[in-house]
Amino acid sequence: MKKYTNTGNKDTRSGFGAGLTELGKTNENVVALCADLIGSLKMDDFKKNHPERFFQVGIAEANMIGMAAGMTIGGKIPFTGTFANFSTGRVYDQIRQSVAYSDKNVKICASHAGLTLGEDGATHQILEDIGLMKMLPGMTVINTCDYNQTKAATIAIAEHHGPVYLRFGRPSVPNFTPENGEFKIGKGVLLNEGTDVTIVATGHLVWEALVAAEALEAKGISAEVIDIHTIKPLDEEMILKSVGKTGCIVTAEEHNILGGLGESVARTLSLNHPAPQEFVAVQDSFGESGTPAQLMDKYGLNSDAIIAAAEKVIKRK
Repeated sequence: MKKYTNTGNKDTRSGFGAGLTELGKTNENVVALCADLIGSLKMDDFKKNHPERFFQVGIAEANMIGMAAGMTIGGKIPFTGTFANFSTGRVYDQIRQSVAYSDKNVKICASHAGLTLGEDGATHQILEDIGLMKMLPGMTVINTCDYNQTKAATIAIAEHHGPVYLRFGRPSVPNFTPENGEFKIGKGVLLNEGTDVTIVATGHLVWEALVAAEALEAKGISAEVIDIHTIKPLDEEMILKSVGKTGCIVTAEEHNILGGLGESVARTLSLNHPAPQEFVAVQDSFGESGTPAQLMDKYGLNSDAIIAAAEKVIKRK
């Protein structure tokens, strides 16, 4: 099994901030809008260096989306920033009508996604945002796994024409993908080859999948691990090729079991290569207050849950 090294825990939102800083230097059409959360979204440096391209909208997220859509008409590439809950649920109508339906080149950048928002509790821990966004025609949906990948994704989406939803998080998590690595929208990353079970993970669950694969190897189980950072468009070819070899699959995500990565994979399998599948996800519930680690453990979003799912799905082959 290939070994991956954690070069130090970092929060993925800082990866977004670093990517935005880089874009500020290299792409004069990039503008940034924030809904009163500059520090939380790590947009400080962009604001400092490019004040003429930064717009503090205040707690007016719907207005922010409308402004961003309008800016694209003049050739600008707007990056909006706020918490995932406010980036999607609060402004769904504006995104649907002004961005997706109109095919506007807006980059909706959402921090503090999922349970790992932590102590702020259920009202802020959106677990249905991937489902909301992937259902919009033409919307690209990206969910990154670490600091390096978030930075690379932020830079990459500026070159992609069309609406994008970029999802990342608050807590510090292992940083293990290559620094300045290439980010290809719509292409999964094969992290580890295996023959007994495929583990497809996204976001914070990618590192947990690698930990699980190492533990499974010690039990004599060979796990293939794929990082699916782009949920839409989904890399169906890589997933089907892997399941064709292993015969079963586990999907792992920090999202509701309904509407997320797991359902997209299930649809792909049902149409092309039916195979046993187990889901590691939140079981159709809201979250609660707690530390990120406590919540991931309580809701079964960790390596232990992935190991159990892998052992269960192998028995179903």
